[in-house]
Amino acid sequence: MSRTSRPRRLAAGLSAIALACVSLGAATTAQADPAPGPLMNYVVNTKATPGHVRKTENAVKAAGGTVLVSYRQLGVVIAQSTNPDFKTDVRSSRDVQSVGATRTAAVSEGPGGLNSNDLADATPVADPDEGQQWDMVQIKADQAHAVTDGSRKVLVGINDSGVDDTHPDLAPNFDAADSVSCVNNGVPDTTAGAWRPTTSAHGTHVAGTVAAARNGIGIVGVAPGVRIASVKVVNDAGFIYPEYSICGIVWAAQHRMAVTNHSYFIDPYEFWCKDNGDQGAVQESVRRAYAWATGQGTLSVAAAGNSDYDLSNKTTDTNSPNDSTAVTRTINNNCLDMPTELPGVITVASTTQTGVKSSFSNFGLNKIDVAAPGSSILSTVPGGYAKFSGTSMASPHVAGIAALMKSTHPWWGPRDIERALHREADNTACPTTPDPRCTGTTANNAFYGEGIADALDAVTR
Repeated sequence: MSRTSRPRRLAAGLSAIALACVSLGAATTAQADPAPGPLMNYVVNTKATPGHVRKTENAVKAAGGTVLVSYRQLGVVIAQSTNPDFKTDVRSSRDVQSVGATRTAAVSEGPGGLNSNDLADATPVADPDEGQQWDMVQIKADQAHAVTDGSRKVLVGINDSGVDDTHPDLAPNFDAADSVSCVNNGVPDTTAGAWRPTTSAHGTHVAGTVAAARNGIGIVGVAPGVRIASVKVVNDAGFIYPEYSICGIVWAAQHRMAVTNHSYFIDPYEFWCKDNGDQGAVQESVRRAYAWATGQGTLSVAAAGNSDYDLSNKTTDTNSPNDSTAVTRTINNNCLDMPTELPGVITVASTTQTGVKSSFSNFGLNKIDVAAPGSSILSTVPGGYAKFSGTSMASPHVAGIAALMKSTHPWWGPRDIERALHREADNTACPTTPDPRCTGTTANNAFYGEGIADALDAVTR
């Protein structure tokens, strides 16, 4: 998700509400309870068994924490606490493998979460139609539609800032029963409309690219015959914290979504480093969640990122953390942009109308799976239509192609679709004007991966 298109820092932090207690055993003089710290969320990792998760839940409570969500299938507990020593205290349990804070700033949503009902204004494009959708021509979606628009049996999760289900191009394909909001501390909220956008048009734009209906008005998505569900993982300030993303991907897999689109990176770190305590614990929790979802039959497609950064040669990060004060730090290839660099996730770079790499798009040899249109893309927004740019816009093109593949090959699982996306992409060579950053071959290089995604081959091979 591009920094220009994602909302940022609109919500103020809330005061902490709980105190942690310390038992001194046989001591005769009681020690004063420590002063409460800021309200923080944590991932706590254990073995993926009911017994270990139950004991870890007890350890969280003993450390002055509250269990927000437990994922027994992952061995992950999402906890909240104002105990400044929470990590140290919870590690005293031998069942706990690792623990890490999910953010560097205090929890803004508080114990119960806050929502705004104000929609950000979007700049509409007058009378949009298919003739303006050059992106569909580049990936041959217009030709693919002569074969199929996709199957109603295929459900795609729009893991984003919410989807406006009242938009006339989205309403025919929207599945409210399987939609959810995860932005209240990563706890699923199925209240009617909780999954709608409140401050951002981003998710609605992504949804239109995937599956705007063929209904005689507006635009047409890559897979206009499939269903979409809103999985809201972006809060009103524009942040996607780890607990939100974990909640969203687990929900998607539990609700049998064949494909999910993730046009974002998980905040507050652009790169989460395995050898850092908090970041390493979070990286492990998120990895488990996405691996589990893949095993359940859900393919994840994600944006490569908009920093024009070589993901195969990481050296420094100057943008993290983005929820407090960013610092310049040295990083290496064990530091991951999540979820796009996780195993099994399809990483999508962005192209322009002329088929070259978008200036903002991240790249990297053996990091990019495929490329797709992402510059000045026309799609749906609340109240109309608008053109957005970013790898956020490239990713849903590939999610739509994956949905077409699942429609024509319903027996395929995530790995089958991944192999087909690679095999059927159109090989794209590095620029004719030499760019030393574009390493590799025409068949597989740092800018385009296996090539520009091809919707026609998705439904004819």
